[in-house]
Amino acid sequence: MSAGLRLLVVEDEPSTRAELAGQLAELPSVGEVRCAAGGDEAVRLLGSGSFDAAFLDIAMPGLTGMDVARILKRLSDPPEIVFVTAYDNHAVEAFGLGAADYLLKPFRPERLAEAVARLGRRRTGRPVGDKADDLAVVQVELAGRTVFVRRDDIAYAEAHGDYVRLHCSQKDIGRGSHLLRQSLTYLEEVWDAAGFVRAHRSFLINLAAVTELRVTSTAGLVAVTEVGEVPVSRRHSRLLRERLLQAAREGGRTQ
Repeated sequence: MSAGLRLLVVEDEPSTRAELAGQLAELPSVGEVRCAAGGDEAVRLLGSGSFDAAFLDIAMPGLTGMDVARILKRLSDPPEIVFVTAYDNHAVEAFGLGAADYLLKPFRPERLAEAVARLGRRRTGRPVGDKADDLAVVQVELAGRTVFVRRDDIAYAEAHGDYVRLHCSQKDIGRGSHLLRQSLTYLEEVWDAAGFVRAHRSFLINLAAVTELRVTSTAGLVAVTEVGEVPVSRRHSRLLRERLLQAAREGGRTQ
């Protein structure tokens, strides 16, 4: 029996299913990859065998990926779940179901390898508290070179199509913004413990970078940082204020 990860790919589109299964099978930490053409078949396979993780498409006829994930949550020893979809509007619900990752199509091979590496870490029982260390340092491409940016030097992140634009003040790479191939929802999930809070559907802000909240005549409420102003929506304003107050209190107790 292989010591590698045993994975199930659930995708109703044949060419996409074959491509994803092939990419997974090439990764050294993967032992076996099986496929299901839909949610009903996936439930049968998952009920009759042991899998480390299921890669679920969301929009499928019959049982959707979300339906399958809810069924898996009832198992005594459920496999990890990785959603693979072209839509980012299910991310909040996905992580609410305990998803290990959320891949947006089309994704690069490196992004898939990162998801599988995360599965390996979760499988070996790395402490949950270490999750905040995921992406504590991110890589950005700058003028033909790869530069490492510390999460703590990022003032805020802004959704930018399939990317996230990081706004930072790190002097050695210059002020400005840098693109990261990642979803804002995923960054929110892994950086929450590090003090990053959603201020707007398109913005994630570092609480430590906020110097004040200000009401403007054009943008309404904004959070002011050293590198720019971030709009704050009504939906997110209360939580942002509460987290800022909490951070201020905790900072006062440690001084």
